[in-house]
Amino acid sequence: MKEMNNTERFTETEWEELASILSGEKYENNELFNRFKAEDIHNIGDKWRDLGAMSSAKEIDIDKAWNKVFSRMNENKFRITRYSLIRVAALALIILGIGSVTFYLNNSGYFSKKITAATSINEKNIIVNLPDGSKISLNRNSVLTYREYFGKKNRNVKLTGEAFFEIAPDASRPFIIDAGRADVRVVGTSFNVITNNKESAVEVYVKTGKVILSDKSGSQSIALEPGFVGKMDPKKSGKTLNEDPNYLSWNTGLLSYTGQKLNVVFSDLKRVYNIDIVVDDSSILENPWSSPIENESQETIIRLICASFNLSYTRDGNVYHLSKK
Repeated sequence: MKEMNNTERFTETEWEELASILSGEKYENNELFNRFKAEDIHNIGDKWRDLGAMSSAKEIDIDKAWNKVFSRMNENKFRITRYSLIRVAALALIILGIGSVTFYLNNSGYFSKKITAATSINEKNIIVNLPDGSKISLNRNSVLTYREYFGKKNRNVKLTGEAFFEIAPDASRPFIIDAGRADVRVVGTSFNVITNNKESAVEVYVKTGKVILSDKSGSQSIALEPGFVGKMDPKKSGKTLNEDPNYLSWNTGLLSYTGQKLNVVFSDLKRVYNIDIVVDDSSILENPWSSPIENESQETIIRLICASFNLSYTRDGNVYHLSKK
């Protein structure tokens, strides 16, 4: 019976996922990695992990390297198609222990460690200062990750949640944000990014400069100028002029109103101050509000509202229940 080699046991998609696991992008506690370990007769996994600790400044001899690759493949009777070879070339090079390739990968930042900044439900405006001079403010429940070698070869970050970016100009190295369903590309500007809004679209608001919002395939892109909000998702994408004066209030702490109804105010308070307000009479929501709210405590805001409209309240955690007296 013909024995299936290790390459044929996994699909192209599975090889991509294995590469992510081995390089630390994903956890290895899954069925695919366990199957890989059981069949890893060439100890690829161990060699991959050793790669991060290796370094070499030797000159790269391309011909010698590839001759070594193919001779060793023949010794082990690998049968790999040209297309499959492209997928597993990195693994083959690791097996052979070619120090020059290790040197290139380490210095390109491919295996550099991740740096993560994250906020909890009760934290906002946590500032992340990047090596290139850019500054990022994280909203609640947000995560920003970037590589240790950020700024040396590229300026790539990944965001989950919401953040306000102030990007240092560098025309030779665009700043690129992986926002999940879309990518955001800029040179030097200030803007807000949301990856987890109610519509499940990636949303960008531009304060200064110009931003390019693109889908993951690159087939759709939106150029955004100051004052515009762009949304990108598989179903509907486009841009509109922002008409919400409190769009960035989570970052500034300032809410301003000119007679908006309390239902609008309560929605803003949820976003900016993480306050949930429930009313026992829907008519309460029709009351107009015109006073500014600036970096007040939750209790002070609720008491101010109740005093203005002759209301009483009870509290259960972050949830306030308002009723008429």
